[in-house]
Amino acid sequence: MSKKKDPRLARAGVSGFNKPKRTPSHKTKSHVVVAKEGDKIKTIRFGQQGVQGAGKNPTSAKDKARKKSYYARHNAQDANPSKLSARYWSHKVKW
Repeated sequence: MSKKKDPRLARAGVSGFNKPKRTPSHKTKSHVVVAKEGDKIKTIRFGQQGVQGAGKNPTSAKDKARKKSYYARHNAQDANPSKLSARYWSHKVKW
């Protein structure tokens, strides 16, 4: 029995489930991921095109303020967001 590849992976242009990829040619979103949690699968586009996150360890006061504002805007203090949310992937990849 051969395992067929999910057509959503090819359509999104990613190599596998839960593997985010940059999308420089998309007009508004900077990344795409085909998220899989249990038996649920969802294609998620996230991140504003052309905007850099402050990173995991911001050093300047400006970057620290950007990260703090991002967390406040996106309710990022929730420790266990679903892998099927754009917030989860934005936090993991960009911030």
